[in-house]
Amino acid sequence: MKRLILGIAVLTGIHLCGHSWTVSLAQNRPSASNGMVVRSADGFGDQQAAHKQIDSMKKQAIAANVTLTDTEAIKFWPVYEQYSAELKKITDAKNALIKEYAEEYGSLTDEQADSLIRRWLDSDIAALELRKKYFPIFRKVLPARVAATFFQVEHRLNAMIDLQLTSQLPLMQNQNESTETQ
Repeated sequence: MKRLILGIAVLTGIHLCGHSWTVSLAQNRPSASNGMVVRSADGFGDQQAAHKQIDSMKKQAIAANVTLTDTEAIKFWPVYEQYSAELKKITDAKNALIKEYAEEYGSLTDEQADSLIRRWLDSDIAALELRKKYFPIFRKVLPARVAATFFQVEHRLNAMIDLQLTSQLPLMQNQNESTETQ
C-alpha cells in the first residue's frame, strides 16, 4: 500500500509541477470556484512529453504494486501496452475537450456546454467499456486476484490524474462572473 501511495504522490507531483498545461487553461481568468488563475491553453504543446512521463510513472507504480511472476510479466506487459494505447486515444479525446473548453471559456453558450459535458461523459463511458473489454483479456494471462489488483491500481492512478486535472478547471457556471470582473 505504501508503494501505491508513493506512486500516486509521484504521479501527482509530475502532473502538477512538471506539466503546467493543466493550470494554464482559460485566458487569465480567475476561477470563482477556487480562486485560481488560469491562463491560456498554449501549454498544450508539451502534452506528448507529459503523456510519456505519466505513462512511465504509471508503469513503475503498476510494477511496484502488482506482483507478477516472470512468466506472468512476459504475458502481461504486451497486453498492458495494447490496453494503454487504446486508453490513450480516449485520454487524448478528453484532453481535446479540455483544450476546447479552455479556448471557449468566457463565451460558452448553453449548447456548447451541453455538447462538452455529453462528450466528456461519452469519454468516461468509453474508458469503462475499454476496462470491461480488457478484463477477460488480462484474465487469460493472469490469475483473477492479480488481474483484479492490476485494475484496482490502474483505476486509482487514473482517478488521481483525473482529479488533479479536473480540480484545476474553472466551473462553467462561473465563466460570466470572471469575465465581468475584468
